[in-house]
Amino acid sequence: MLTALIKTMRPRQWVTKNIFIFAALVADKQLFKPEAFLRTLAGFALFSLISSCVYIINDLADVEADRQHPEKKNRPIASGKLPVGVAITAAILFVIITFVLAYLLTPSLLAVIGGYFVINLAYSKWLKHVPILDVLIISAGFVLRVGAGVTLIDVERFSPWLYVVMTLLSLFLGFGKRRAELALLAHGAGSHRKVLDGYTLPLLDQYIMIVSGATIVAYSLYTFSAPNLPENHSMMLTIPFVVYAIFRYMYLIEVKHAGGAPEEVLLSDRPFQLAMVLWGLTVLAIFYLS
Repeated sequence: MLTALIKTMRPRQWVTKNIFIFAALVADKQLFKPEAFLRTLAGFALFSLISSCVYIINDLADVEADRQHPEKKNRPIASGKLPVGVAITAAILFVIITFVLAYLLTPSLLAVIGGYFVINLAYSKWLKHVPILDVLIISAGFVLRVGAGVTLIDVERFSPWLYVVMTLLSLFLGFGKRRAELALLAHGAGSHRKVLDGYTLPLLDQYIMIVSGATIVAYSLYTFSAPNLPENHSMMLTIPFVVYAIFRYMYLIEVKHAGGAPEEVLLSDRPFQLAMVLWGLTVLAIFYLS
C-alpha cells in the first residue's frame, strides 16, 4: 500500500515540474548563497508535496475514466492497489502539513501554494473538462511555481520576462500533451478524457505552432532585454539550445507519438536532455562567470 501511495504521488515528476521554483534563485545570481538556496530548496519540497496531493485528488476524480484508459488503468487507485479511503486521508494530511510549513517559511509562499491548490481543485472538479481553459490552468501552475521562488528570496535582478516565457512554454507542453493523448486514443478519446472532444489534431497543431513560435521570440527578447543580464548580450548564445529543444519536442510528439507525459520525455530522450544540460551549463557560466 505504501508503494502504491508513493507511486500515486508521482515522485518522478517532482524535479521536472517543480524545478522552476529555482528560476528566481538562478536568475537573481543567488544560487551559491546558502541561506537563499536552502529556503528555495525547502519551497521546492513543499511544492512537491502539494503537487503530490493534487495528483492524488486528480486520480480520485478520474478513477472511472482511468479504468477505461489503456495505460492509466494501471494507476494504483484505478487498479485498486491503493484504497480510496487511504488516498483521501493522505491527501488531507499532505495539505495540512504543506500549509503549516509554508506559512512558517513565509506567508507569501502560503498564498502562492494556496492559490495553486485552489485552482487545481477547480481544475479537478470542473475546468479540466473545458477546452483551452484546461491547458491554461496547467500553465498557471507552472507560472505560480516561478512566483513561489520569488517569494522565498530578496529578489534584486529577476526579470518579469521569465513569467512570459514560462507561460508560453507551459502552454506548448500542455497542448503537446493533449495532442499525444488525442493521437493515442483516436476516436474513443472523449470517453477517456471528456475535454478531448473539444480538440482536433489540426487545431492542436495550430496551437502548438503559435505557442512554440511565441516561446522562441519571447525567450530571445529576454536574452537581450532583461535588466539583469550581461551587457555584452552573451545570453543570446543560449537561444540555439532552446530552439533545438522545442523542435525536438515537436518531433517527438508528432513523429514518435510521445509527449503524453512530458516528464517521461525529459527523463528518457537523450538528445533533448543533452540540449537542456548544455543550456543550463551555458546559463550558469554566463550568470556566474562573466
